[in-house]
Amino acid sequence: MSASFQLVFCSCPDRGTAKAIAEKVLRARLAACVNIGAPSTSMYWWDDHLHSDEEVVLNIKTTTARLEALFETIQAAHPYDVAELIAIPITSGSDAYLGWLSEVTS
Repeated sequence: MSASFQLVFCSCPDRGTAKAIAEKVLRARLAACVNIGAPSTSMYWWDDHLHSDEEVVLNIKTTTARLEALFETIQAAHPYDVAELIAIPITSGSDAYLGWLSEVTS
C-alpha cells in the first residue's frame, strides 16, 4: 500500500456538533470513516483554570495527503477557540481496509 494513513482525534462539545463535523468531512471526502464516541468527561487547563466538561470524541480515519485539508475544515467548523486535532499514524491494517480508505478519500 503506497498511501500513508492517519487516525485523528477531535473532541466536540456535544453530539450535534460531532455529527455535523463528521458529515462535513465525510461529504468532502477528507475522511473515509468517522466514529462518534459516547459522551465522556474531559478535564483540562484553560485560561489558567482547571475545567471539567462533557465532550464527545471523534475518531477520524484519513490519508496523510488529506490531513491538512481535514484540519482546516474542522477548525473552520469547530466552536472551540483551540480545537483538539491530534493525528497518529496508522502503521498497520488490513490491505482491504486501507485500500478502501485510500479509495474513498481520493
